[in-house]
Amino acid sequence: MTPATRPRTPVAATTWRTRVGATVASLGLLAALAACGSSGKPTLTWYLNPDGQETLAAIAEACSTEDYDIQTRLLPTSATDQRVQLARRLAAEDAQTDLMNLDPVFVPEFANAGWLLELPDKTVTDDTLEGIAETVRWDEGVYAAPLWANTQVLWYRRSLAQEAGLDMSGPVTWQQVIDAAASVDGATVGVQANKYEAYVVWINALILGAGGQVLENPQDGRDAEVTLDSEAATEAARVIESLAGSDAAQGDLSVSNEGTALAYMFGSDSPGEFMTNWTFVYKNYEPSDSNDYTREQFEDLAWARYPRTVPDQPSAPPVGGIDVGVGAFTAYPDYAREAVACITSVEHQVELAVTDGLMPATQSGYDAPRLADAYPPDLLELFRTSVDEGGPRPKSAFYATVSGAIQATWHSPTEVDPRSTPAESEEYLRAVLEGKALL
Repeated sequence: MTPATRPRTPVAATTWRTRVGATVASLGLLAALAACGSSGKPTLTWYLNPDGQETLAAIAEACSTEDYDIQTRLLPTSATDQRVQLARRLAAEDAQTDLMNLDPVFVPEFANAGWLLELPDKTVTDDTLEGIAETVRWDEGVYAAPLWANTQVLWYRRSLAQEAGLDMSGPVTWQQVIDAAASVDGATVGVQANKYEAYVVWINALILGAGGQVLENPQDGRDAEVTLDSEAATEAARVIESLAGSDAAQGDLSVSNEGTALAYMFGSDSPGEFMTNWTFVYKNYEPSDSNDYTREQFEDLAWARYPRTVPDQPSAPPVGGIDVGVGAFTAYPDYAREAVACITSVEHQVELAVTDGLMPATQSGYDAPRLADAYPPDLLELFRTSVDEGGPRPKSAFYATVSGAIQATWHSPTEVDPRSTPAESEEYLRAVLEGKALL
């Protein structure tokens, strides 16, 4: 095991334990006792991100057994805030953090810190989509189970593409999309460019789509080579600069997120937008009792593969999703591992896809008849291929540091300069990893 992957306790956690000493053990015992009901039946606590929470609560009930119950607790909306809350609990060796939904980029960091229990190798099988399977592995072990596999595609209105004269039958570039939207009065391009994780997702996908990467050998931790000062990163910056300076930029570009971009598709008297966003979009616009979208609007919705950064290089659609991990300090490790296997079963993956647009992490999930009834076949195939051919974010135990440094140097999008931003971001990230600068 290399120094970069050896489980370590963060400095803050070490200091905390030094101050409180034996109190942690007492609190852990009390927490374990509190996790049992009056009958003595254990209760596992499962921390959820907000996506699909009603369906996940039903899954928790379905996976409760005669031996244990599963209760759910909601994490903050922001992935960054989710990480902070979970990290604080795990650093304090909280015995009631039994199960947790994890953004895939959290798995290396948490596993490296010794905060996750290792799961059986059979957690990942030949049925698991490879794009998401890699996110749960660390240092030759499996430390989480894939629950759903997410990716981004290009969503747009058929009528808008037709009016703009943009041929969507083959791959399109970001510049083509920007120019097409700018050619139609009121049309826009929707992205996620607030100063948060999704902005890094966009930057990373643009760089990968130009043949580059943020880090070489990210598994080397602080010793990874930073490769942001590259032609690929320059091409990525050109795309961001082009959109920010275009009439197609949305008015809230610098604070845009997955939710704000949705409103531009079928806004009043608007020709619509081209928007890169996750798989949930289809169910969001599907007419139902919970929204006001019409069947005519829904039939105008179309989709295509994530845009190319450069014309001669296939795009690298973002790969995301949710993995479920077991807290290293749970009082019930065997029950927790059993619960994870139930929660992430193909049956439950399909239920999340049908009800919430959160797509399966397995091939058999995509082959389920219920899914075929709920989605057009070409859209399902686009989701599946985008996951398997997409581009993950750097798999590093220091990913939070990497992400923070990129956000600090690439935001606001209106200030991105292809001539300087890539070089400045490489210098800053390298200094932060080497301990010569602070975020």
